[in-house]
Amino acid sequence: MVKKLDLITIGRSSVDLYGAQVGGRLEDMSSFNKYIGGSPTNIAAGGARLGLKTAVITRVGDEHMGRFIREQLIREGVDTTGVKTDPERLTALVLLGIRDQSQFPLIFYRENCADMALCEDDIDPAFIADAACVCATGTHLSHPRTEAAVLKALRLAREGGARTALDIDYRPNLWGVAGHGDGESRFVESQKVTAKLQSTLHLFDLIVGTEEEFHIAGGSTDTLEALKAVRKVSKATLVCKRGPMGAVVFPDEIPASLDDGESGEGFPIEVFNVLGAGDGFMAGLFRGWLRGEDWPTTLKYANACGAFAVSRHGCTPAYPSWEELQYFFRTGIKNKALRKDEALEQVHWATNRKGDWNTMRVFAFDHRMQLEALADEAGVEHARIGEFKKLCLKAALNVSGNEAGYGILCDSRLGRDALYEANGTGLWVGRPVEWPGSRPLTLEPELGLDFGGLGEWPATNVVKVLCFYHPQDAQELRKQQEDTVLRLFQAARRNRLELLLEVIPSKVAVVDDQTTASIIDRFYEIGVYPDWWKLEPMKTEAAWKNAVDAVKRNDPYTRGIVVLGLDAPQAELEESFKLAAGFDLVKGFAVGRTIFADAARAWLSGSINDGEAVSQMADRYNALCQIWDKARAAGKKGEAA
Repeated sequence: MVKKLDLITIGRSSVDLYGAQVGGRLEDMSSFNKYIGGSPTNIAAGGARLGLKTAVITRVGDEHMGRFIREQLIREGVDTTGVKTDPERLTALVLLGIRDQSQFPLIFYRENCADMALCEDDIDPAFIADAACVCATGTHLSHPRTEAAVLKALRLAREGGARTALDIDYRPNLWGVAGHGDGESRFVESQKVTAKLQSTLHLFDLIVGTEEEFHIAGGSTDTLEALKAVRKVSKATLVCKRGPMGAVVFPDEIPASLDDGESGEGFPIEVFNVLGAGDGFMAGLFRGWLRGEDWPTTLKYANACGAFAVSRHGCTPAYPSWEELQYFFRTGIKNKALRKDEALEQVHWATNRKGDWNTMRVFAFDHRMQLEALADEAGVEHARIGEFKKLCLKAALNVSGNEAGYGILCDSRLGRDALYEANGTGLWVGRPVEWPGSRPLTLEPELGLDFGGLGEWPATNVVKVLCFYHPQDAQELRKQQEDTVLRLFQAARRNRLELLLEVIPSKVAVVDDQTTASIIDRFYEIGVYPDWWKLEPMKTEAAWKNAVDAVKRNDPYTRGIVVLGLDAPQAELEESFKLAAGFDLVKGFAVGRTIFADAARAWLSGSINDGEAVSQMADRYNALCQIWDKARAAGKKGEAA
């Protein structure tokens, strides 16, 4: 019988706070990046990236960090049916750092944490029955309550014909045999821990651990003797991880040498961060094992995923997508510091972006210069613009109705309150950084000369920059603008923010069917890979085809293109939508003044009230959405014909 899930993992779920600075003590870290963590959580997310249908059984707190874990798991494609919310306990936290190539200090904040309250009642037999495999991790065998939950899940899995796996995942201080300051410790001898582990090893079909983890499971610091001790109590296939030497598999009896076990291709890369590498390894291992691959292939997957993990910052964020893994196998190691391989990092970034934005209906009210002119015309203070932008947001929310495929563009200088209110609503949120009308391109002062202001942005905001650029620009002007866009692109990536690049050549000089395509080629040539392109409505199908082909040729992973409005009347936009919607890469529109201009003029002059302004803008926005949807539907029918 085909199962709904390939894999359910059980156990730890935490928020990892990773020191952003590298090469210093944890005491000297001044800022931290926030990721999901905990071995079962990492494995489930890593497996989902590789195309497995995964789920995790755990508990999180009824607070912001618990919601963060749940939301991130959903973004990663992990089933959260088994994630229970604990009303009494806090979500676990872990502070981690990268001291050097061999020291990775960490502190577990897990005193009476939510996931350690997991109990038998949290194990739903019907949910377990949906899985082809259940994976337990060692920490949750350390406490009677969590152990009972794990044993129940394993019993149900075995009764239902599912496979079972153990990631030994030995952390001495989580078993109470090392202190809080020894979070980095991977091995402390303990007969009590060995006895507890050995009492459960017969329940597993697969047992995975490092040499040190098999030492604790087998009760010996001689790896072969430890493996033999495990074999005496378990018929499981044993996978022993050996760090840079890869891993070996022992399906049956333990041979005279570790080298006699089955092995797979290894990947000699530069070690940057070992934390979470084992979980990445497990994700790759499960992809092979659960899909029936032979052991050399399965270990190749596992070793490669472990290599990605040790070369990057963080745990789950470091793991590859299936497409990225195949790309890596095709191209091989170009730079042993994988995080410095720009082509590989582009594939990693692009194939692991979250969110489905296949349709983009964006209400753009990020205008500053135009609204300031309208305020001056009405004789009112510019402070009123912020109030108007809140009305724009209300109109956008009224039209979206909490459905996917809607978004806004809003600035933080005049529209700060609306921008902050929009975050978390489910809308796609783009945020402009260019100084209005600037040529050569300059940016809003709040970003700073080093673009450090991006570090204050929510991770869900998209950096939008408009550049008035034409291939016939003077060389000095062209270089100045290109340098600014390139620096901005790199700063956005460094802050894990998507970038939308808008180019308008028609405001500079005459354009033809090749103009926009040549601009696109040029920005890719200098190393700018926008997540989104925002292009003016082109007049011919040839111009659109050339532009779309240029994007596809340079970046097969781009999010797509949106069409801007240029204050065109609705009838004219309808015609441009019909043309653009014939290309799948064009995902929608980002239009502003066509929607808000009349309402802004009337509202700022006092001719209409708030409700009337919202209603008028909502009607126009909704009309454009319907026009786009109709044009897209017609375009798809044309393709089918």
